[in-house]
Amino acid sequence: MSNLNWGIVGTGWIGSEMAEALWAVHGTVYGVCGSSLEKAENFAKEYKIEHAYNDLDEMLSDKNIHIVYIATPHNMHYEMMLKSLKAGKHVFCEKAITVNSRQLEECVKVAKKNNLVICDGVTLLHMPLYKKIKKMIEDGEIGKVKMVQVNFGSCKEYDVNNRFFSKSLAGGALLDIGVYAVSFARYFMESKPNVVLTTANYFETGVDETSGIILKNNDGQMSVIALTMRAKQPKRGVISGEKGYIQIDEYPRAQKATITYTADGHTEVIDEGDTKKALQYEVMDMEEYINNNSGQENLQIVRDVMETLTSVRNQWGMVYDFE
Repeated sequence: MSNLNWGIVGTGWIGSEMAEALWAVHGTVYGVCGSSLEKAENFAKEYKIEHAYNDLDEMLSDKNIHIVYIATPHNMHYEMMLKSLKAGKHVFCEKAITVNSRQLEECVKVAKKNNLVICDGVTLLHMPLYKKIKKMIEDGEIGKVKMVQVNFGSCKEYDVNNRFFSKSLAGGALLDIGVYAVSFARYFMESKPNVVLTTANYFETGVDETSGIILKNNDGQMSVIALTMRAKQPKRGVISGEKGYIQIDEYPRAQKATITYTADGHTEVIDEGDTKKALQYEVMDMEEYINNNSGQENLQIVRDVMETLTSVRNQWGMVYDFE
């Protein structure tokens, strides 16, 4: 199945980015559906998309669509993904792929039964820089990894009507930006964490504002993560090994990193990929997974991350309105 048609679900800014990425890779976009037919038709006109659908069911009934790209609020991901998989479509879903581990595992079960691919829109899993760094670490460039430190902070204006702060829409820092940080940590740890420690402060709406997370696995590795939606922090990840450390700034869409060697303090710049092509890499990875039956390693990382995020929320006692 070399020629794959994508259907975009959701007409917001990230849906627009994906439409542009698909044009760059394929020179065409097959279909789109939005919250109304009018929105879908306007989006289709703007991005020269062949087909506009009234709703997801109409899109799924089109046998020419092979991949459904879900770009809707978090609370809608699970039902849309499950429905798409049951309709025989591969699914590329924006982060957070689901809101808890139970939802994801149910979708994975259906995907495996139907020989379909699930992929997560956590950009760093698809960017060339991270793949190169992972290979360098596996080759022993910085020795055994002992610590991964990750910061992610944005300063969003508090607005109870914005989805970022809504419990009914699975708002809060954890699923919005924390999924990137935990994915970064898990990607560079040899195994999933078996110890998760955390604490948080909350908005008046009940979703998390600021949190600290400590992870530890059975391979002697730890990660320290700092998240907030009310204070700007550097988007920085540092992977520290026994022979040196690698610092990545402006993740997840980074194309450069700096490696520092412990023995003499010597530094080198690692330059790989192109920030502007972030979603193009996602498209190419997804199609590679489908055509060559690969990508299962990344899926396991996604499952581990969702298990960790679920553990964090369980410790906080934070339950979304629809759970």
